[in-house]
Amino acid sequence: MHIITWLLVGLVAGALAGGIMRGSGFGLFADIVLGIAGGFVGGWTFHELGWRTPLTGAAGAISVALIGAVIILVGLRLLRLTTARR
Repeated sequence: MHIITWLLVGLVAGALAGGIMRGSGFGLFADIVLGIAGGFVGGWTFHELGWRTPLTGAAGAISVALIGAVIILVGLRLLRLTTARR
């Protein structure tokens, strides 16, 4: 993938995940970072579970990155809850 494609997939996936989990995105840079990290987490998760991408091309990359970004945000919320209880 070209770097521009990585950035666009990251932006779309991060903004969608931010909208799903929080109601709005986190800002341009944070959405891109979240989406790219989500792509790695989603790709690893899909590989480990033996799942296949539901779509092909950029749409498939966005869907996997979106799932990974949501996993990251859920994990961060859980960490925040456990540290807030201390």
